[in-house]
Amino acid sequence: MKKKTWMMLAAGAAVAAALFAWAFAPRPLGVELAAASEGPFETSIEEDGKTRLRDRFVVAAPLAGTLARITLREGDAVEAGAPLASITPVLPVMLDERTRREQQLRVEITQAQTQRVAARIEGAKVGLAQARNEQQRSEQLARQGFVAPTKLESDRLSVLAAQKELEAAVEEGHVAGHEVEQARAALMAATRPGAGAGKGFAVRAPIAGRVLKVAQASEGPVALGAPLVELGDTARLEVVAELLTADALRAAPGSAVRIERWGGDGVLEGRVRLVEPAAFTKVSALGVEEQRVRVLIDLVSPAQRWASLGDGFRVGVRIVTRSLPKVLKVPVSAVFPRPEGGDAVFVVEGGRARLVPVQLGARNGQEAWIESGLAAGAQVIVYPPPATRDGLRVAPRSV
Repeated sequence: MKKKTWMMLAAGAAVAAALFAWAFAPRPLGVELAAASEGPFETSIEEDGKTRLRDRFVVAAPLAGTLARITLREGDAVEAGAPLASITPVLPVMLDERTRREQQLRVEITQAQTQRVAARIEGAKVGLAQARNEQQRSEQLARQGFVAPTKLESDRLSVLAAQKELEAAVEEGHVAGHEVEQARAALMAATRPGAGAGKGFAVRAPIAGRVLKVAQASEGPVALGAPLVELGDTARLEVVAELLTADALRAAPGSAVRIERWGGDGVLEGRVRLVEPAAFTKVSALGVEEQRVRVLIDLVSPAQRWASLGDGFRVGVRIVTRSLPKVLKVPVSAVFPRPEGGDAVFVVEGGRARLVPVQLGARNGQEAWIESGLAAGAQVIVYPPPATRDGLRVAPRSV
């Protein structure tokens, strides 16, 4: 055989051997990478909630008599002092002592309520003054660099909450004064039967708001104290979330709240006002008994943004339990537990995976806060495949 033929056969054999070796050589494992970065980090509690009116007012019949038909309907707007219903007193010729005494006691009760509300107004004024003083101190320290911006923002929101509390107390004072006038008018109508004969007694709205419920729309007899109309101011809404007691311990009053899935655009801002002191038992959808507690949340976003919300609307709440302005973080799917204890990540260096133990500060649904063990900019493997091990050749996988 010619020498040229032998050379061609040898070259073909070498090429075939190279192809065989390349076909069966171990390939780098394709992985998805993400960079460790610095930025803000939050942990939160997510739960469903619903809106409700902060104050409801049930307007009751101040005296027994015949109720004229109520023309108001649910959703109608009323002004403070506007007539809601008319009651024609039905009184006997001889007024008994019991009825007269009941009307007198009603006047005394409403007067006591007025005094109680007055004390609450004074307390709200003191709370507002204290919150403003605390804000002024924080502003002075912030200008000197001794107070974090989050503390200053918290004090500003505390002043806003104290102002809202004072406004609510003043509104209750108006309602209490209206009830005193109504009770006195009912007592006068009861003690002077002839003066009220054939005349209707006007039942007026204690506040400006909307009609939530009409208890009795048709004309007919009503007893003393029977509910007639339920009123509420839809501009004064709050959000109620029922949290597990273990989670409620981390939802301290003053915590920031993100209100999502409320039906409108964007996210509304809120603030935890109160965690109720008493828990209750609730059976979950899986039939498990849970101890839950109600958390009351104030809406701090401008009222124009959530004007379409009403009473009893379902929303999603995310209560922020920890907020840090700048930490080192990686996707939470990059962190996994080690058999000997602790947590670790796989870092890609020189085309190979390196097992790096890390110390976690906290984690949420998307990110993990790395306290130590990793540097900013490091490429970590997200969702490490089961075959990943220390020293294994890896290659970025196109997404």
